[in-house]
Amino acid sequence: MSSLSTWRARLSSSLASAASSSISGVRHKSQSTSIPKKLQRVRDHGFDDLMEVEKKVRRALKLQELILSHPGGGLPVSRLESLARRHLKFASQEAGSFLLRHPHVFHVFEHPVQRILWTRLTPRALQQLRIESDAISSSLPSAAVRLRRLLLLAAPSFRLRLEHIRLARTEFGLPEDFEQSIVLAHPSLFRLLSPSGPDAEPRLKFVEAVPNSDEPFPIAAVELAREREYRSRGSDAQDARFAFPIQFPPGFKIGKYYRVAVWKWQRLPYWSPYEDVSSYDLRTLEARRRMEKRAVATIHEFLSLTVERRTTLERIAHFRQAMGMPSKLKEFLLQHQGIFYISTRGNQGKLHTVFLREAYKKGQLLEENDVYLARKRLRELLLMSPQKVNFDRMLTSLGREGDGFHHSVPAMNTKEFFQDEDGSGSDSGVESQFID
Repeated sequence: MSSLSTWRARLSSSLASAASSSISGVRHKSQSTSIPKKLQRVRDHGFDDLMEVEKKVRRALKLQELILSHPGGGLPVSRLESLARRHLKFASQEAGSFLLRHPHVFHVFEHPVQRILWTRLTPRALQQLRIESDAISSSLPSAAVRLRRLLLLAAPSFRLRLEHIRLARTEFGLPEDFEQSIVLAHPSLFRLLSPSGPDAEPRLKFVEAVPNSDEPFPIAAVELAREREYRSRGSDAQDARFAFPIQFPPGFKIGKYYRVAVWKWQRLPYWSPYEDVSSYDLRTLEARRRMEKRAVATIHEFLSLTVERRTTLERIAHFRQAMGMPSKLKEFLLQHQGIFYISTRGNQGKLHTVFLREAYKKGQLLEENDVYLARKRLRELLLMSPQKVNFDRMLTSLGREGDGFHHSVPAMNTKEFFQDEDGSGSDSGVESQFID
């Protein structure tokens, strides 16, 4: 009897312990193998260093726009300082300091009549603008294809606000007059909708993709990458049927359970971002998981359509509702740091730039295009040493186009251009000789 009573006491004790554990919420089982909803951002210096250069590029583009908006493409430095403070929120003397730090893009000189400092763009900077304009003009057919695929992502309406497209036209390589040169020039592909009439404001207009039953179903960029992977690896790539290329940033800690969660997520089927899912039953847990992965595919395809495979988080947010993206975009992207990278460099951390990780290697775009190469020339000019500036300044002194340079200037070697007699590298002699 004593042994029976002892057994009963132990059983009641264990049951009480289990009950208290269930009440307190403690569960003795393995950790969840699902991707956490909130993850800390791990920095990738390759992308952040690229954004440090982009900070200079954005400032240079804004100042270029102010300079070119004036007759003759030049204006006094004091006037530029005033405009930059008023319209660009520059600090006092910030614009002038930026001009002097980048003499390969901006030429600062003393006006021969007014005897005050003026500025205008150097021939190399003007040439870069012409090359970029020519590259965009020559790529109009591919730009039309990108715009149509962008509209097809907005199922089931297949329409987007004209103003949102206009704000993102630089990222997608669209010309400034894309409404006329692309939308209205291709009535079989696009339709311009204006509920308030043809004279309505741009924010009230929509661009819609014209349905075409003969058009093949669009194939997303990640699906083409999987096809190439399957052809190269054969049967070994069977597990990559629904997988995304993943490259975690340096220092990203991958635990055992997180690795299992990613493995399961990579094999989860999902619907194509171009597929209309409005008629599907999305109430089940499996359907919600597929829709979450479909949102990843939508953002992946969105970035793949951009010229440089990156854009700002604010640009993506403009298309969020039309393309069925989640409301908390930043948290959603941080869940998938192996696919996307968010850089906060620029504008005191208020600007968030989203990169497609697989498209870059050590901060360099892998698949370059003509528009990207043209824009890359401006970055190279901003990074060039100010010591070798005489050649640009002399060409600017001879005229905006630099025409007749070889006829009006005696032949000199490169060393004479880039260094004066005392070896100081000053360009004062060039200015006094060639500015009329």
